[in-house]
Amino acid sequence: MANPVLANRLAQVGFIVRDVEASKIKFAEFFGVPVPPTCDGGKFEVTGTTVNGEPAPDANCLMAFFNLENIQLELIQPNGVKSTWQDFLDTHGEGIHHIAFPVKNTDEKIKAAEKFGGVCVQRGKYGGGNGEYAYLDFTKDLKCIMETLESY
Repeated sequence: MANPVLANRLAQVGFIVRDVEASKIKFAEFFGVPVPPTCDGGKFEVTGTTVNGEPAPDANCLMAFFNLENIQLELIQPNGVKSTWQDFLDTHGEGIHHIAFPVKNTDEKIKAAEKFGGVCVQRGKYGGGNGEYAYLDFTKDLKCIMETLESY
């Protein structure tokens, strides 16, 4: 059996929403859990966000996270600036944006993903710089965006 391109364990499913405040209330009601706090994507000085390989200092979002028993759900409200989140909202409307996998060595995983046909469309750090994400567009072959999540 070959090594997986990313991982064989899901960590998260991310949804793009127009209104994170309204959406998180509905999700909390649906799951019967408390409404989580809202946070932003962080300052560019920490995140170093790139979109299509170019610095994207103004790309940001509001987020809310639901830590369920077996997976995390992320709600993302883009801020209107060019990003994979805004592109998704403009093209598809609200809905599932990505599925995420925990990884080690993001650079190696991006190379493996690109070799498999994926395209890194956005990348940056999270959590005050103690982790890194990359969105890999596999919509042509796998019909979705995959995300890597590496915690340091």
